[in-house]
Amino acid sequence: MQPDPPPRIPAGEIRPGRHWYATAAAIAVVLTVLGVALGVYRLGRAAEAVDTGEQFANGDTITLRLGPESERVIWVKYPGRSPGPECDITGPGRPRLTDPGPDVFLTRDETWTPAYAVEVSRTGDFAVVCSSEALSRYAVGDSAGLVAFAGWLLLAASLPALGIGVCVVIVLVTALRRHGHRKRLLAAGGGVPADQAGGERPRVARGS
Repeated sequence: MQPDPPPRIPAGEIRPGRHWYATAAAIAVVLTVLGVALGVYRLGRAAEAVDTGEQFANGDTITLRLGPESERVIWVKYPGRSPGPECDITGPGRPRLTDPGPDVFLTRDETWTPAYAVEVSRTGDFAVVCSSEALSRYAVGDSAGLVAFAGWLLLAASLPALGIGVCVVIVLVTALRRHGHRKRLLAAGGGVPADQAGGERPRVARGS
């Protein structure tokens, strides 16, 4: 005689619930979309980091309307065959020109590097003038050059990887726990042999 098949356990009674699979997929999708959006946004900023259409030369004075929240950088296209360019800023408060850190901005036939970061404590109009012994050209932009973009790109790429990793972990943990819970439910209901539920299968005596 064939043994009776184990009773069917309704999927809704097994814990944790299947909604965790949907949660895992949602996390992967959200982090992937965030990573792509961040990469596209930072690429756009890097492509427009320097306003090369508004260049000025040695000795030219430009006026910038700035506030404390402004993050402006003076970029230079510099031949590099003489002492580096020097810039000066005047205006309300105590404006300063500081080290912007290493970066680079490339166009089809030009290479720009950051010369100074502009720091101001009050909102107002500020005059900037630069000079060097070489035929340098200057332009104003922000700090989002290619080096900064590379750092943001690494972060953007890590978000989808994190989302997929979290998704896989949640799916595996949920599947294993559901499998264990189903076995316990079957064992409690007598739907599996005792040796599969953790004990020995009882022997049935046959009549002679």
